[in-house]
Amino acid sequence: MGLSIGIVGLPNVGKSTLFNAITRAGAEAANYPFCTIEPNVGVVDVPDARLPVLAKMFNSARIVPTSIKFIDIAGIVKGASKGEGLGNKFLHHIREVDAIAHVVRCFEDPNVTHVSGRVDPLSDIEVINLELILADLETIERRYERSAKAAKAGVKEAQVEHGLLSRLKEALEAGLPARSVAIEGDEEARVLRDLHLITAKPVMYIANVAEEHVANPFAVPYVAQVKELADREGSEVVPISARIESELAEMDDEERAAFLADLGLAESGLDRVIRHGYHLLNLISFLTAGETEARAWTIRRGTKAPQAAGVIHSDMERGFIRAEVVSYDDLVTAGSMAAAREAGKVRLEGKDYVMQDGDVVTFRFNV
Repeated sequence: MGLSIGIVGLPNVGKSTLFNAITRAGAEAANYPFCTIEPNVGVVDVPDARLPVLAKMFNSARIVPTSIKFIDIAGIVKGASKGEGLGNKFLHHIREVDAIAHVVRCFEDPNVTHVSGRVDPLSDIEVINLELILADLETIERRYERSAKAAKAGVKEAQVEHGLLSRLKEALEAGLPARSVAIEGDEEARVLRDLHLITAKPVMYIANVAEEHVANPFAVPYVAQVKELADREGSEVVPISARIESELAEMDDEERAAFLADLGLAESGLDRVIRHGYHLLNLISFLTAGETEARAWTIRRGTKAPQAAGVIHSDMERGFIRAEVVSYDDLVTAGSMAAAREAGKVRLEGKDYVMQDGDVVTFRFNV
């Protein structure tokens, strides 16, 4: 399964600069509102240091990492849900994404215009959240009366839907996101998925800091404010410098590693965004390796072996027999698959096996 993240924020907070850096897609980034009108879409490989090791061990012809899609949305302004700025043009672009990356400006720079005339990350977050809440409330209200009539007529599915819509409406009217509403059972979960509510999606705040603060970002008062808010919400904060990410994007691997070391950073902003995105969505990766390729596959934590096989091909799930599994760490320690087998580290697992991050798997199937 692919992971998609929608990048939102006020104009001129660094969204498109960040997008350019992490996708190298060349999306226009200029110092004026509404520079991004149509969404920019970029797909990047997810870094996985395990794949080159497996490729060498299995003499794989190629390495195929899993990927992540970033969608850069036009800058949102106050009143967007009522038609201000670009109005609702941005909405349908982010209803289908898995998670929201909310870029927040946490740096001072007189040369970069702020749409409200001052740097105030909490106010910026409030503006965006309110517009998304209002947009979701409009979605709820369109279905609310229809579901109420059907529920009153005794239609069971409508009763489930109306019960959930009522709770969602109450939360949104109170200024709370849809994700704050507890979902009861599979039927409500299905209704929620069908609604495609923006505020039901998990959120990470990307705190865009000045270059000089990148090594110790949480010492910046603006970032500390965002962190406090995120902790209350159960969200996550990823501090980055979009400008530094732009520089990193132009370097080769060796230069990039040296530059990060000079900055006192263990990983790039892209790596942190991906890692937090996986954590937000409860995702893991399993691995396959052979002479043809060494490859990573993304699944949700808790996925069982047949469904993991189905990510590769539906026939493999349909005809699943068993999975031959060894953990990456055990395989590397053994030095080869043959040695791992001799050490008793390779297991045969059945239909109830729950996949673990870093499982190296060969699926047996018959169709």
